[in-house]
Amino acid sequence: MGDRKFYRVRLDGRSNAYVSAVLAPPPGSRAGATDGIRVSLVSPDGAECSDSNDIVFGTATPLPTADYSTRRIGPGRACQEAGDYLYSVEWIGPTGGAAPRDWRVEIKYMTEPGLRTGSPTPAPPSSRHTHTPDHIPGPERRVEGGSGFNDAARLGHGVWADRLGPGESRFYRVPVDWGQQLFVDARFTGAVAPRRPVYDGVRVTVFNTARGFVENTARAHRTATTRLSLATEPAAFANRTSDRDATSGMRFSGWYYLRVSADRKIPGELPVTLAVGIEGEPHPAPPYAGDPLREGFGVLAEDRAQPPPADQQAAPQDDDDTRELVLTVIGVTGITLGTTLLLGLLAWTALARLGLGRKRGRHAS
Repeated sequence: MGDRKFYRVRLDGRSNAYVSAVLAPPPGSRAGATDGIRVSLVSPDGAECSDSNDIVFGTATPLPTADYSTRRIGPGRACQEAGDYLYSVEWIGPTGGAAPRDWRVEIKYMTEPGLRTGSPTPAPPSSRHTHTPDHIPGPERRVEGGSGFNDAARLGHGVWADRLGPGESRFYRVPVDWGQQLFVDARFTGAVAPRRPVYDGVRVTVFNTARGFVENTARAHRTATTRLSLATEPAAFANRTSDRDATSGMRFSGWYYLRVSADRKIPGELPVTLAVGIEGEPHPAPPYAGDPLREGFGVLAEDRAQPPPADQQAAPQDDDDTRELVLTVIGVTGITLGTTLLLGLLAWTALARLGLGRKRGRHAS
């Protein structure tokens, strides 16, 4: 393994905790498909709170990449006590060499209330849609995707049009309530077909409210038009026990994020049309012991309304800007990833110019 950095984070004994890391290579960087970082969270008595996550690029073009480590409250699980926990970020690669210099790593922390004492764990969803909606109403509405999570453009149920340059990623956010599914149909329509197929040339990735990986789809760009489609599981509290990313990632009600990317070998700008479907009636929230909205989870009535035109959208604000977290660096063995692993007081960190790549090695947490 390569360079590693450690942080201490103080947790209570009641809340689920999510500590995410985002690795952002500068434009034009070179790296291997299996290069990346490993994140882990360890309790005061040395127990691993969730399996360590290897967060790798997964493509020849090193798109920025991210995921989280978790502490989940529940009977019979490790890491239930309050105290100082150890969070680490480690560079990994096929040779275990040092991390490239001047690559930024940014971290973020969120807590989700536990369930009220004596409350049963909510049951898994009893039904789901199995196909993309046949018709999502138009006409197309112009939107300009953001460069990261914090400036992700707001989308609703409908058809949206944007443009994507070679090597570029755009970010969008969609409200998904309990029991609802997210459907995305993306059409990329370049002016000319590439001379040679660009493998994994276009990509659509879904991340959840806490910046956790949910689902990814990619396809070679061979002709002037390429289409990608995906459908998530219904958002449900019980999904967190699954060992499948696509299920366990759909564990919250709240904003879900789309990252739409084009490989740097794509010949020119690609117009992209996103047909977004939010299907299913909202279900009641689980019996939380606290207010999830205060912690940044959940969907408000105004979130469900159709978003305003792109030129009238304000940049999203931090939902928990009244909360501060002290992440204290307690040990360093080098990691030179961008020197800004955000020490000291952190609330929500600005993730400008960040995108997220496909990752491997993820387990249930």
